[in-house]
Amino acid sequence: MIITDWKEQAVRETPHKVDVRLLYETTDAQVMHIRLLPGEELKPHFTPVDVCFFVLEGTPTIRVGDEMKEVAENLLVESPKDIVHCLYNKSDKPARILVVKTPKPLKSARLL
Repeated sequence: MIITDWKEQAVRETPHKVDVRLLYETTDAQVMHIRLLPGEELKPHFTPVDVCFFVLEGTPTIRVGDEMKEVAENLLVESPKDIVHCLYNKSDKPARILVVKTPKPLKSARLL
């Protein structure tokens, strides 16, 4: 059994300049942990694969396409491939989001 603690994983260098950590990766899927401090955001971008966001903590605002909503803890948001999406933390508390990409992307996301 492999057990991964998100706090022990290295923060990845991304164009978003926020706390993004790789938790799981195979050819079939990729799972990332994102922690957004108050005022931080994941810039609008497209991914070449389907993505879902599961809110672990806080109330981030999630944009998928033309829709933008504040999302509560323990809710999942789907984002189909090639649709613009982004995450904002407009609250005064940290937000943590689990991001699942399937299949594992072979190309990088494209920022707007």
